[in-house]
Amino acid sequence: MDREPNAAPFNPLPPVVWLLALPMIAMEIVLSLAERGLVGGAGGVGWRMQAVERFAFSPDILVWMWGRGDFPAEHLMRFVTYPFVHAGFTHALFVVVFLLALGKMVGEVFRPWAVGLVFLGAAVAGAAAYTVLGGMGQVLIGGYPAVYGLIGAFTFLLWMRLAGAGAARYRAFSLIGVIMAIQLLFGLLGGGGRDWIADLAGFATGFALSFVVSPGGVARVRARLRQR
Repeated sequence: MDREPNAAPFNPLPPVVWLLALPMIAMEIVLSLAERGLVGGAGGVGWRMQAVERFAFSPDILVWMWGRGDFPAEHLMRFVTYPFVHAGFTHALFVVVFLLALGKMVGEVFRPWAVGLVFLGAAVAGAAAYTVLGGMGQVLIGGYPAVYGLIGAFTFLLWMRLAGAGAARYRAFSLIGVIMAIQLLFGLLGGGGRDWIADLAGFATGFALSFVVSPGGVARVRARLRQR
């Protein structure tokens, strides 16, 4: 099989994926170096806590804003800033790996704006679900809910492919089933919190949004409605 001699050995990542991943990477590099005393001096040790206080999503703050009827931008932005702050290096590493892998697969089909909308839409929905279903007293940080949105979009692509091949569509959900089972196991062993609520909401949002933002999505939805 002939191949372009100057072609890259790997397909490049869509720019929108780097646009989402680089802030995470940069943030974690700075915070990890600060915790080791390599930047920021003595005050750098507390930078991660300061980042959490500034960017994490807090259900308590949302309820407070709702009660007052006042929604300051500095707190509303937490809906989309919390995915870029993590509890530690390992947490950030796994999120970035998932983001790059899934972002590449989804970004090869979806338009850049659609990838960004799925990512941020899943983050917002995850935060809202976390508030409603028992996240009070706990802040939400890390990119898993947003990445689960991309898992939802990838599941949608598998779902459509299986439908086109006449195969059982439920097989498309095997990936999320395995991931959630592993996460539940680790949560039970490690006494984890209720972050899985935000993750599952992110997945459902990514899957649902894909019906609209995927190429031809709106036309496909209209065709389905006409058939009914």
